[in-house]
Amino acid sequence: MNRTLVLASSSPRRRDLLAQIGVVPGAIRSPDIDESPRKGELARPYAERMASEKALAVPRQEGEVVLAGDTTVALGRRILPQAENEGDVARFLRLLSGRRHRVHSAISVIDANEKQRTRCVTSQVKFKRLSEEEIAAYADSGEGIGKAGGYAIQGRAAGLIDFLAGSHSGVVGLPLFETRALLKAAGIAVG
Repeated sequence: MNRTLVLASSSPRRRDLLAQIGVVPGAIRSPDIDESPRKGELARPYAERMASEKALAVPRQEGEVVLAGDTTVALGRRILPQAENEGDVARFLRLLSGRRHRVHSAISVIDANEKQRTRCVTSQVKFKRLSEEEIAAYADSGEGIGKAGGYAIQGRAAGLIDFLAGSHSGVVGLPLFETRALLKAAGIAVG
């Protein structure tokens, strides 16, 4: 039996990624949760907790399957949040310049029987050594505002990244291999 998918995210990137595997959510319901890291919380457990809490936070009707995700950028033990403005973007890029960092992309699916499964994929990303002009130009573009770590790998930042190991779609916002497997297990038709 084919189930209705509820996407617990208002992110257009997650909708676009789902479309790549032939999935169109039947409903979109944005969760309203506190996304503050707990004292001493590491990035990967934080991403997993966020995905799980987002999935649990949206209302669901009988027979619906809920999918939520969280993408967390970490430099060492430090979690870089979503950039709120151009100043944040520039500050984050200065920190990331010439250094490898990790991107944890967690997904959580609650199936029609209320069983929740959560997976997390960790990728490594490295920016080239960025000049102040490159940082300023990227920050001025506005592309990094609202993005974890202050950048969007699917946009202009792609030209500044010289290394990626892991899941490109995970860095964008939804690891498609793992997402496809969890959705299939929950009875969602995938392409």
